[in-house]
Amino acid sequence: MSDKSILHHISDLIDEEHKLRSGADAGAAEDQAARLKRVEVELDQCWDLLRQRRAKREFGEDPDTAQPRDIGTVENYTG
Repeated sequence: MSDKSILHHISDLIDEEHKLRSGADAGAAEDQAARLKRVEVELDQCWDLLRQRRAKREFGEDPDTAQPRDIGTVENYTG
C-alpha cells in the first residue's frame, strides 16, 4: 500500500465520518454510532501506518515493510 493510497483511504473515511456526524446517512442511531466508532478506529490505524512509513523512509528503511498495527496498540498508545 503506497502513501498515496493510504491518504486516499483516509480522505474517504473522513468523508464518511462527516456524513455520519451530520446525520446525512439514514439509519438507526445505534448503527450510525457503531459505524462511526469503526471509522474513527480505522482512521487512527491509517494515520499510524502513514507515520510508520514516513519514519522508515526518513531513516533509510523500506516503507513497504510498515505494517498496520492492531487496534489495541494504536488506540492505547501513550507516546
